[in-house]
Parts: sequence; structure tokens; C-alpha cells
Amino acid sequence: MSTPNPQNLTAEEAKKLLNKFNCLDIAPVLKPSEKSVIRSALILLTKLADYQILGICADTAEEGILAMKTYSLALGYEPPDNLLTPEGPVYIKLNGKNGLCYLDSYAGHHRGVLVSCQSYHEDGINEMYGHLPLDLFV
Repeated sequence: MSTPNPQNLTAEEAKKLLNKFNCLDIAPVLKPSEKSVIRSALILLTKLADYQILGICADTAEEGILAMKTYSLALGYEPPDNLLTPEGPVYIKLNGKNGLCYLDSYAGHHRGVLVSCQSYHEDGINEMYGHLPLDLFV
């Protein structure tokens, strides 16, 4: 089965596109056409890794949970249900390997999604990308 890659990106091109988001404190707002290319790049690289860990910083629990659910489904994970929804900004960490999810209040200024690609082999994809937009898969 082939991985959908409508932009016909190579892994190196995908890494270049995603590296633009590294070290950004707040994810940028993207146009729909930009979102499409970034989604393709992210999905391509996550397919080359064994699993991912998501780190999500959002203004509200609802916004963070929506990002966690849409990213999870796009990456092939079943998102957890019944998470607490504290007031104010939140941090969510989701381990795609074992499904463990942590949600708590967050006092920091970062906003967006970090996607950490994890591979069992040294030559696999072992890199983190982000902060990516919360609404990338909405």
C-alpha cells in the first residue's frame, strides 16, 4: 500500500518544509494551500517513523483537545476521550505508542503542536517538528 503524497514530496523536501516551524514559540497562521503541503510533509515523515509523541500548547482545553484529536486521527491513532478541561491555557502530551495522555494547566507562552517522530532504528526518523498550527488538520 502506498502512502498518499499528493505533492510528491521526498523525505528531504518534507523535512525542509517542517524545519521552518522549529523553534517557533507560536505557530503561524497558514493559508489553506500551505496547510495542504505541510499536512502532506508531516504525514510522509510520520509514516517513516515507528510512532509519534504529540505536545500541544493551547489557549483553552477545548482548543487543545480538538488539535489532539485531529492530529491523532490524521496520524492513525485513536484519541483518548473524557479528558479534564481546566480553565485557561493547557499542555497536552500524547504518546502514540501506548496511548498515554496527559493534560494539565500551562503557564507558558508557547502555542501550537510539537510532533516528535520516534524510530526504533538509528537510521529512522528521530526528529521533532514544531510548533505546528493547532488547526492543521481541522
